[in-house]
Parts: sequence; C-alpha cells; structure tokens
Amino acid sequence: MIHSTEVLVIAGSVRARRIAPQVAAWVAEVGRAATSAAQPIALEVVDLKDWPLPLDDEPGVPAGGHYEHEHTRAWSRKVAAAQAFVFVTPQYNWGYPAALKNALDHLYAEWAGKPAMIVTYGGHGGDRCSEQLLQVCQGLHMAPLATRPRMKLPRTHIEANAGEIDPAKEFADHLDELTQAFAELAAALAAGPRQ
Repeated sequence: MIHSTEVLVIAGSVRARRIAPQVAAWVAEVGRAATSAAQPIALEVVDLKDWPLPLDDEPGVPAGGHYEHEHTRAWSRKVAAAQAFVFVTPQYNWGYPAALKNALDHLYAEWAGKPAMIVTYGGHGGDRCSEQLLQVCQGLHMAPLATRPRMKLPRTHIEANAGEIDPAKEFADHLDELTQAFAELAAALAAGPRQ
C-alpha cells in the first residue's frame, strides 16, 4: 500500500517538557513554503513519543528484515513508505537523544537510499549531534544532504525548560539555511532513490 506522505519530519526527543514537536512542526511549515512553488513535497511530522519502541526487544538483527513484534512491523511500514526523512533533534550532552537512535536502529533496509535532512538545535546549535547523526545516516546507507542547519537556542530558554517556544522567532536567523536544505531535498527527490 502506497501512502500519500512522501517525507517524514521526525521529532527526535521524547523528553518531558520538550520542544521537539514544535520545532519539527515549524521546520515542516518552512519546508512546505520553500518547496510549494517548484516541487510540492508532502511533509508529515512524526513524534517518536507516538511510536514506543522498547530498547533492543527484537530477537533478530534488523538487517535481516524479520520483525517479531507488531510495533516494529508498524514502524517498518511507516518508514518504508516514506521517500525521505527530515530529522529534527536537540543536542543532548554533545549527542542526539537515545529515542532517535533506538528508532533508527530498529530498522535497516527501510532507510537505505533515501535522502536525509538533518536539523539540530541547542545552545551551540548541535554541531556534534549533527556529526554523529550524519555518520549513522551514512551507516544506514541514506543519502544525507550537504546543508545541515544547526540552530542556536538562547541559554536562557534552555535553562527555563518550559517546553514552550516560538520557533519562527527563536530560529529566524536560520531560515535561509533551512530553505537551502529543503531545496536540496527537493532536488534529491527529483533525482530519485540512490542505488
């Protein structure tokens, strides 16, 4: 069954009082505006909190593609139906959240050959998180985009930990970079899957 959604915008944190869903929704909004004229892209925000995947609960190796649990099979169907991914994640202690790594590691072939856009945010913009996620995307044979927006979040907002944010205001300085990344994503989708 083919789903209408082409690109999954994956909010990479499940932490309480997180801002990942709000940031991911704004990134998707930017993507819709940036690509609507040239090549419309259907973007669906996926909250990992809605996809509880117990850590390492599959008895087999994901590369085998045989999943015992229905939650893994459902996640497999969701990811396999997508043509590309936009990972939107905070940087935690110089890395990206365990929930995102777990979601990636639950599958293998479903990711391969598809474009991957990496968007990070944090007090330093998420440079190290972005580098680590890039390596994992390469390891899963995705096609990461060259432009990887790293959005700086003011320290006062991080310390407040209120779980609320106006991404359009806080990340306004990164709008051009996000638009460039979406242009690259549209071009990668037009070129077709990488073999």
